[in-house]
Amino acid sequence: MARAMWKGAIQFGLVTIPIKLYLATESKAGVSFNMLHSTDLSRIQMKIYCPEDDEVISRSDTVKGFEYAPGEYIVINDEDLESLPLKTVRSIEIEQFVERSEAEKNTRFVRQAYYIEPDKIARKAFALLRSVLLEKGLTAVCKVVIKDREALAALDPFEHTMLLSTLYWPDEIRSVADLDIPDEDVEIKPGEKAMAEQLIAAMTGDFEPANFRDEYRDALMRIIESKVGGVELTAEAPAEEGGKLIDLMAALEASVNAARTARAASGGEPVSVADAKAAKDLKAANAPAEPAASKAAGKVDDEGEAKPARKRKSA
Repeated sequence: MARAMWKGAIQFGLVTIPIKLYLATESKAGVSFNMLHSTDLSRIQMKIYCPEDDEVISRSDTVKGFEYAPGEYIVINDEDLESLPLKTVRSIEIEQFVERSEAEKNTRFVRQAYYIEPDKIARKAFALLRSVLLEKGLTAVCKVVIKDREALAALDPFEHTMLLSTLYWPDEIRSVADLDIPDEDVEIKPGEKAMAEQLIAAMTGDFEPANFRDEYRDALMRIIESKVGGVELTAEAPAEEGGKLIDLMAALEASVNAARTARAASGGEPVSVADAKAAKDLKAANAPAEPAASKAAGKVDDEGEAKPARKRKSA
């Protein structure tokens, strides 16, 4: 059974709803590596070293300290953190309700998502809040302290429960003004736009997360398994380096044709440009070979090669 990582209550007005938070996502165990000594391949150890005493200490001998002046620290312990004069330390404080469509514009930068489980005594109040948010199309904007940090958050109905998404504060989101993007409008020809729309249409479909997988991890595991088995994998041919885009229209048209071909082969499912190109290459590889000689050059020499047809002299 999943383990709750936070316990508290949802607060709005005078209503209190005791709840628990569970992580809604998890990072799959990726391919992890250990740091080894290159000469003997022994695993190295990371130790906590105190330069003042010139000795290695255990993690239990460490405390949290804040540097308030150069080289001067003050210790902050768990009791200090628990005594913070903030309601959000043990509650999700709903500050405002906003239209969900409007909230989505400002809730794209998500830190972490959590499922909410109400306590048994609070199920009615929880269901009431969820149903109103769902029917009115609203998002609750909240504040909550999780892991010694107060976070801005959005609370939304999700399936049979609600989802709390912690967000970045506005001053933590970098401005796009830092990007090197020209101010002037780029001229787009009608034909180029129409062809781009056709390409996008060929790649449009329902999003099925189960159709996607971590291909990098799969490829890395193949390399690891081959090394364990003492077999060297043959490296794939490197992808063609993209040069300067000379003819945008030609590139779009070729992409559309490839995507349509691949989509037809996959039973109407949308495909990426890479998949479309692979399907096109596969089709070309499986195509029957061209005749060795044309109809006009039907003669074959002793080595089995077709001779070119003689041109008739004109009068």
